[in-house]
Order: sequence, then structure tokens, then C-alpha cells
Amino acid sequence: MQAPSSDSFALDPGLRRECEEAIRAGSKSFLAASMLLPGSTRMAARALYAFCRATDDLVDESADPARGLAEIRARLDAIYRGRPRDHPADRAFVAVVEHYALPRALPEALVQGFEWDVEARTYRDCSELCAYSARVASTVGVMMTLIMGVCDRAVLARAADLGLAMQLTNIARDVGEDARRGRIYLPLDWLDEAGIDPDAFLADPRATPAMRATIERLLNAAHTLYGRAMTGIAGLPLTCRMAIRSAALIYREIGREIEKSGHDSVSLRAHTSTRRKLELIAQAASTPFLFQPVSTEPAHPEVRFLVEAAAAGRIHLPRGVDAKAGRMIELMALSEDRRRTAV
Repeated sequence: MQAPSSDSFALDPGLRRECEEAIRAGSKSFLAASMLLPGSTRMAARALYAFCRATDDLVDESADPARGLAEIRARLDAIYRGRPRDHPADRAFVAVVEHYALPRALPEALVQGFEWDVEARTYRDCSELCAYSARVASTVGVMMTLIMGVCDRAVLARAADLGLAMQLTNIARDVGEDARRGRIYLPLDWLDEAGIDPDAFLADPRATPAMRATIERLLNAAHTLYGRAMTGIAGLPLTCRMAIRSAALIYREIGREIEKSGHDSVSLRAHTSTRRKLELIAQAASTPFLFQPVSTEPAHPEVRFLVEAAAAGRIHLPRGVDAKAGRMIELMALSEDRRRTAV
């Protein structure tokens, strides 16, 4: 079957306000992008964000993170039994889960990512880092794709790529901040190749040439993923493309700000100004009928389980009805442009 339509999704006014407040407090970038989504999709996206934020806070702010994780799993159990706890984020999320038939494997993977943070895991190589990024970021991208009414494997794979790219960008931006909290997410084999001792770096974080080169290497990996991920936008409904393209451009800009600083994210923390975000949103809006085939490159090995979980049991057209209709409109628009040029 196809993913359910987002047109009929609704929340009561109280829950809607709670979700809006959560996103305003938590992420200005996500807020800016979500405002560009059509009404029902925007409402569901904010409900998803509110639940993710509430669960993340439950771990971060708990005196006993392990107990916080147990509480999250208990709340997830209640949501998937259709009897959520009396918490606004849970009551909003259960509506999303039921309306869009979100597989439990997706939020469960997100919780596993929180668990890895509690365990203070380090990552031996980029593949392990991508396994972590798949859980804390690609999960959200895949759930968002289902909310937008698309369940094609190629589009889901590109959404997962975008999640990986965004999380690698986050890690590149926060190298210094994480180090001062005693954490390091950069692949240990990359540090070894660069001659960086992780313990020495954590004891005295500095933006040495070797560390700058390692941060640049991570951003290069993210850049490759952004390039592939952006093709997936053509597989989304027309009404959703501007929002996702804006989010991708805004996040990619963080990497460019890091580049401008000479890849020093140890003593500096890159940010994108409100003015620049508005410029990027305008850029996203300037090519509404941009046609680019969705890359059919296989999903990254570390996100394949998410793509399969999302697509399992669903029979659908190659790109979904909404996306197919969107491409027909594009072709008509392009044909009209050519006709006018010829005249």
C-alpha cells in the first residue's frame, strides 16, 4: 500500500501549541524549514520533533541517564499500544504513528542512538560513526519522508543520506564543545592517521593543523552525502520540496562557515545568521520546478535497515502518486518555458 496521505492529519489546538513551543525553543533551523511545509505535514513534522526533543531531554537532563532510557522505552511501548502517557509530546506522537503507520523500528533506532551516547561510545572508523548518525539523524529523515507520503526506497535512501550529512556536519561543528565535555566523535582511525592522540586532545583541545585537516575530511564526507541526498528532493511532493531543500542548504552552510574559519571548530563554533538563512530559503524557492532524477545508488550500508523497515510491506508506485504528479507538473512547466522561448 501507499503511505497514508498527510491531508487529513490534525491535532487538537492544545497539542499543536505544545509542539510549536517545543520547536521554537529547540531548533531555529528546523522551525524555519517547517514553516515552509503544507499545513498538515507541518503539524505532523512538529509533533515528531516534539517527541524527539522530549526524549532527548529526558536522557540529557536525567540524574540517571540509564533510568531515562528505560522511561523512554516504556513511553514508546505505551505509544505503540495506543495508550500514550499523559505527556503532550507522547499524545501528539501517537497520532503521527497511527496516521502514518510509522514502524516502531524507526523511533526504536533513535532511542538506541541515545543509548550509545549514554555509553559514551567512541567510533573506530567512519562506518561506525555513520551507524551512530543513522540512529540519531537518519531515523528522523526517514520518518519525515513517510509523513510526506512517500515510501519509495530510493527516496528513503536519499533522506537517510541527508540525515547522515547533517549529523556529520553537527559533529564537525561541535568538535571543541564536545571535547570540553569529555567526548570525541571523530573516527579514531582518522585521528591515528593524523597523529592525534585522543586523550591528549581531550585534555587540551587545540585547533592544530592535523585536527583542522581531520575536520575538513569529515566535512568532505558530508559534502558527498549532501550531493546525493539533494537528488531525493525530486521524489517528494511539490509542496514539500522547498522546505527540505531549505533545510539542506541551511545545514550545508554550517559546513561552509567552518571552512571559512580554516576548519577551526575547536576554538570557534560556526553558526548561520538569520539573514543568511533567509537568503538560502530564497535560493531554495528560486528553482521550484528544478528537475533532477532521484539517485538510485544503494542506501549507505549503515542506513539500509531503516530504509527496509520504512518500506516493508508497502506496495507503491515507483515514486509515489504525489511525486509522480509533481514530475508531470514539472514537465508541463518546462514544456511551457520552451514554448515561450521558441516564440
